[in-house]
Amino acid sequence: MTNEELVRQSLENLGGKQNVVSATNCMTRLRIEVKDASKINEEAIKKIEGVLGVVHDRPGYVEIVVGPGKCRKCADICRSMGIPAAGSANTKNDWQANKAAVKAGQKQSKVKSMLKTFGDIFVPLLPGVIAAGLCSGLATLMTQVMPNYAESSFWSIVYNLLALINAAFLSYLTAWAGYRAAEKFGATPILGGMLGMITGLGNIDTISRILGLYDEVQPLDSILRAGRGGVLAAVIGVWCLSYVEKFIRKYMPESLDIMFTPLLTLIVCSVPYILVVMPITGYISTGLCWIVQQVCMSESLIMRIVAGYISTALFLPMVAMGMHHGLVALYSVQLETLGYVTLYPALAMAGAGQVGAAIAIYLKAKKVGNTRMKEVITGALPAGILGVGEPLIYGVTLPMGRPFITAGLGAGFGGAFVMAMQVAATTWGPSGLLAIFVMTAGPSGATLSVGCYVVGLLISYVMGFLITNAMIKPEEVADA
Repeated sequence: MTNEELVRQSLENLGGKQNVVSATNCMTRLRIEVKDASKINEEAIKKIEGVLGVVHDRPGYVEIVVGPGKCRKCADICRSMGIPAAGSANTKNDWQANKAAVKAGQKQSKVKSMLKTFGDIFVPLLPGVIAAGLCSGLATLMTQVMPNYAESSFWSIVYNLLALINAAFLSYLTAWAGYRAAEKFGATPILGGMLGMITGLGNIDTISRILGLYDEVQPLDSILRAGRGGVLAAVIGVWCLSYVEKFIRKYMPESLDIMFTPLLTLIVCSVPYILVVMPITGYISTGLCWIVQQVCMSESLIMRIVAGYISTALFLPMVAMGMHHGLVALYSVQLETLGYVTLYPALAMAGAGQVGAAIAIYLKAKKVGNTRMKEVITGALPAGILGVGEPLIYGVTLPMGRPFITAGLGAGFGGAFVMAMQVAATTWGPSGLLAIFVMTAGPSGATLSVGCYVVGLLISYVMGFLITNAMIKPEEVADA
């Protein structure tokens, strides 16, 4: 089936094109916002050829899992049909309706809704996160493999280009987060970006010195300093800004709106943002990083092994429930504060456990003659090996049930090894083989960190295969 036909059939089962508000994509999903969720025929969408799964866990939204690459093409087809992308100027901007939708989701699960919000803010940043992290990882490897790279004009230029790309993202991470948060909360995006960018500017240090809040001996311990609170401050600050902007616009004459609403919004928000939000979220960010560091980089080998196994084994159920979105905020805080991410390398093993489980199921499907299952695994396995696990999750293991659990149990062994060896990453997002060159931030050096990550993948493949092979009977595969 062509991508055009897949989109056409999907729209028919979403209540028609007229029922679709916007369409966008992440790494593996086509994300659709609809006007009337009662018109969604979820079961019919699941049966469309090329659809690997459907996630419908929020009012008015449905996510169709079609796999990497394909999801972007489907989103482009939607755009060519006149369906706008989420957050564009053509989409509805009825903040009362958006608020009602959020409230409806909160009644189901306030925590899940909050975590989903963080995911919606940071997922569109993933291309930049991955590009910057890969450049940082390659630059780090270069310094170890070629210690004298600076003596060569060519390699010196290569290194500096990689460093520039990484700095272009990390230096302005709070601005990107603020811009995306403003889109999510219904504020003017550029105002959100400006508030986020304020976070990292040097004038903050000057203000802090004037107010006596700056620690000259230990600048990082200052109550207020440039970068304090990071992306967490930006998101919370822009959330407040969205309410202030709507309040001011409500009473501002239309003829003066374009000039004075942005000005007053930023002036009103900047003072409490700098003096209240940044210091408070700074302590929160520091505390979160400290807790994760005490576990992932603990001096106790036993603690690292146990923490690595449990967190990795539980990660897949978190993904299925949508709870993993909250980890994105933690990764962002760690990356901005420490320059690396410690928890992600272990959790990346979950996808490798899926690969091992899928291979075991494939062999059993071949034995019992389940051609459909063989074809699904054949199509999804390459993406899983590269690090995109959702096709295997929604196309193979989760629908079968027990393999979803056995994959996590197997992946836990790889996660335990990776965390035991204190592997750290320069970014989050890619996993599987695609993540090899971002696993360069471990305390033992880039080369050893990368090597330990690869060993962790192999352990997860093998254990995912062995546990699934032992616990899943051929007749279960025959009926799948």
